[in-house]
Amino acid sequence: MKWEDLSSEPCLISRTLAVVGDRWTMLILRDCFAGVRRFAEFQAKLGISRTIVAQRLAALVEEGVLQKNAYQDRPVRYEYRLTEKGLDLYPLVLGMFEWGRKHYPMQEGVPVIHQHTACGQDFHPVTTCSECGDEVTARSVKARSGPGLPDGYRAA
Repeated sequence: MKWEDLSSEPCLISRTLAVVGDRWTMLILRDCFAGVRRFAEFQAKLGISRTIVAQRLAALVEEGVLQKNAYQDRPVRYEYRLTEKGLDLYPLVLGMFEWGRKHYPMQEGVPVIHQHTACGQDFHPVTTCSECGDEVTARSVKARSGPGLPDGYRAA
């Protein structure tokens, strides 16, 4: 399978990876959730070429993950803000952070602590069932074929 074919696969993970599946895109999203908004800030924070930053931002805007808004007229400069579609990626970003905390801990401790603003407590993200509220793990889930799964494919 070729990278450019991912978006047409009947797999929702493949379709998601077609949008956010490269390292620079995920790091741009991480920075968006940390409040970075401007091109120069992304480039400085990531230390990558202007071309890569421009390509990734343009792709995220095209996909509706980010919205591009002019904040200066002469010369025209833009800031990039997460859309509702982009904000919906937060559980994915949190999950990646938590996985890294668990499997690749830093000797000095975690670099960022997440605090739930509603209760004021520091927390570790968990996935729960929308129906019963129990924690969901790989061993507690069974995948079944849905109506959109073409013949010849297996539910994962």
